[in-house]
Amino acid sequence: MIDILRDFLDDLASASLDETTIGALTADLSDWRGRLEPLKAGEDERMFGRVDDVPGHGQVMCPAFAIEEQDATSVRATVSFGDYFLGGNAAAHGGAVSLLFDEVLGIPANSGPAMMARTAYLHVNYRAITPMNRPLTVTATLYAVEGRKRFVRGELKDGERLCADADGLFLELLPGQQ
Repeated sequence: MIDILRDFLDDLASASLDETTIGALTADLSDWRGRLEPLKAGEDERMFGRVDDVPGHGQVMCPAFAIEEQDATSVRATVSFGDYFLGGNAAAHGGAVSLLFDEVLGIPANSGPAMMARTAYLHVNYRAITPMNRPLTVTATLYAVEGRKRFVRGELKDGERLCADADGLFLELLPGQQ
């Protein structure tokens, strides 16, 4: 379902819709809103954002990525920004790039036996246009731990060309925090 929803958003973003199609789609979506409303659940019971075996835990606001290599301190994945993430002029939106980094840097920041960590700081440098609809490589490496602080770096590349890099600080939660 998550994959179909991602494909739907890409198709919708790239479509030129006529009034009849807009009306039919609006009616269909309105019907589904009505069917889903009675199924609202608390955060711990929701599927969205809680599917462990799907990139981004099933949050479709983040581009899907496929992990190729992972160990206790690093991860390498492939990602492709579909039309839903278009920022303009055939380039991925900078916010989608930073969201991708937040997800991918969080993987090594949260590996190991320590408590979960949350993003405290994320700095993204946009080095070149991030192209759309082609496989890119994203990496993240945990390079330092100081008490509750976990420092992570990442890169997004199109072949050998650096599109963006990021530095993040993730802070381990205290007992009782979520």
